[in-house]
Amino acid sequence: MIHYRSLGFVNTRVMFAVAVRAGFAVPAYNFNNMEQLQAIVLSCLETRSPVIIQVSKGARDYADRTLLGHMAHGAVEMMKREAAENGLGEIPIALHLDHGDSYDLCVSCIESGFSSVMIDGSHHVYEDNAALTRRVVDLAHLHDVTVEGELGVLAGVEDEVAAESHTYTRPEEVEDFVSRTGVDSLAISIGTSHGAYKFKVGQSPRIRLDILHEIERRIPDFPIVLHGSSSIPQDAVEAINRCGGSIKDSVGIPEEQLREAARSAVCKINIDSDGRLVMTAKIREIFSRNPEEFDPRKYLGPAREALREMYARKNREVLGSAGRAPEIVTAQVGIQYSREVKNE
Repeated sequence: MIHYRSLGFVNTRVMFAVAVRAGFAVPAYNFNNMEQLQAIVLSCLETRSPVIIQVSKGARDYADRTLLGHMAHGAVEMMKREAAENGLGEIPIALHLDHGDSYDLCVSCIESGFSSVMIDGSHHVYEDNAALTRRVVDLAHLHDVTVEGELGVLAGVEDEVAAESHTYTRPEEVEDFVSRTGVDSLAISIGTSHGAYKFKVGQSPRIRLDILHEIERRIPDFPIVLHGSSSIPQDAVEAINRCGGSIKDSVGIPEEQLREAARSAVCKINIDSDGRLVMTAKIREIFSRNPEEFDPRKYLGPAREALREMYARKNREVLGSAGRAPEIVTAQVGIQYSREVKNE
């Protein structure tokens, strides 16, 4: 058993408490390789933002669970070195399992140093979802690992998660679900969706903020999570298509709607497809201009920089998380001090 604290991670409890109180959302960015991970951590260090680095089941299989764990630990050490060399304070980083689909997968991640796990039982009937979520919570809390559950189903396709249509979260179920399961946060379905193909060009995408506000009324100050919250940057889509790609007729969640959600109880917003599109656009542009290029550093390096810039802008302009890391660090230090005094 590797405990996440020995790797330098924190769980999401204090992050979310501060975020709910202050009206911002902690960025939850997915990674599959080194360049994505570097861009995430360096952008959040630059903007003084807390961050949740997320790993899906597919990413864990792709990168190899052992190698991926060492990469995540290395990212924390990189952050500490960069902070010290540039006279910056350290930022809190959580390592989170995104869309865990089984008890065994959650156990494996907890034992390998994850500080937070999601158990997605939304494909089960309500009673089975609640029972599975409770089982994961009981184990995770023994190790002070936080747990995210889900009610409702998001449409779209991303990695191993797929659904043809939305099933909106029913506000009348949230109180019972949170009480019965003991989850630390709840992912809800209010119109966001997975993948790059969320809405057609010409549509006016609207997330159901009315459902969000009713849920917030029923479970006040409880941490709410939005999945599938990429905005599908049209400049990246256009660059991909101009340079030989074929991503047609797709728009995402308007950033102003995400900012409004982040001012309420939404304290974690998941963004994955935007990063994939920005990275792909930059690589395609380089290959289009320099078809003779074959050095991965010459195309992955610029792609990493494009990702870093995009994530930093999201933190500043969309999520409201820029500059919030010191508040969370201070709160965590206070909690640790209280524990030490209590144990003396």
